[in-house]
Amino acid sequence: MSRKKSYSIRVGGDLMSLDTPKVMGIINVTPDSFYSGSRCGDRAAVRARVREMRSEGADILDIGGYSSRPGAQDVSPEEEYRRLAEGLAAIREEWPEAIVSVDTFRAAVARRCVEDWKVDIINDIGGGTLDPEMFPAVADLGVAYVLMHTRGTPATMRNLTDYEDVTAEVLEDLAFKADRLREAGVADVIIDPGFGFAKTVEQNFRMLAELDVFHEIGAPVLAGVSRKTMIWKTLGITPEESADGTQVLHTVALMNGADILRVHDVKPAVQAVRLISALSEIV
Repeated sequence: MSRKKSYSIRVGGDLMSLDTPKVMGIINVTPDSFYSGSRCGDRAAVRARVREMRSEGADILDIGGYSSRPGAQDVSPEEEYRRLAEGLAAIREEWPEAIVSVDTFRAAVARRCVEDWKVDIINDIGGGTLDPEMFPAVADLGVAYVLMHTRGTPATMRNLTDYEDVTAEVLEDLAFKADRLREAGVADVIIDPGFGFAKTVEQNFRMLAELDVFHEIGAPVLAGVSRKTMIWKTLGITPEESADGTQVLHTVALMNGADILRVHDVKPAVQAVRLISALSEIV
């Protein structure tokens, strides 16, 4: 089992310790996210999902208004923000003190969400590559930032998987960008290797096996493997049938040093954290 440095991130003016890994629950205010069970079509659906996640022990809520699956419909910044604002209003009504992350690659959308809704974390699937204004915006806003690795865009990433050593190359890219963020004044950077983004199934498994390497950057590591292709394609099933496989890989991620799990299903992820935490006290 990986032994990692203790981290904390500043959210809402307070420090959140990551001595025990945290569970980030996914809420999609989109009609076309790859897993239909994560979609929330209106404010009532978001409130019900928030209520469920809160009762099951979620530490962070991650809301997205733009599907990043290959072939997804393009969404204007105005429509993305409209969706997010509707969802964020429901979150703040249902759970005012929730720690909230917004999944967006657009700096202008990120800025509005932080300023209008007091969002705590920006989760950028582009890692600063899809909007050059993202790094300066996050530095100015003073919020935590999930730096994810990808190549190209959601439409082109499937053709950009040519790595000689996927873990080493992703690590190098993320380390370079993390240094840029720190130089810009971003104090709280979270590393996401980007499972499923410009990686083959085999490359995803390689990175998961070597996940602890990403702590060399000196930042907490987020694992986002929930119901992804590496599970359902390997097992010959669908995303809807991938809950059990997801929990297996969540366990592997925790044993290999994940500090945050980004998940569709909160309850089993919270249970995995508790069990692996109990085991880590022994070994």
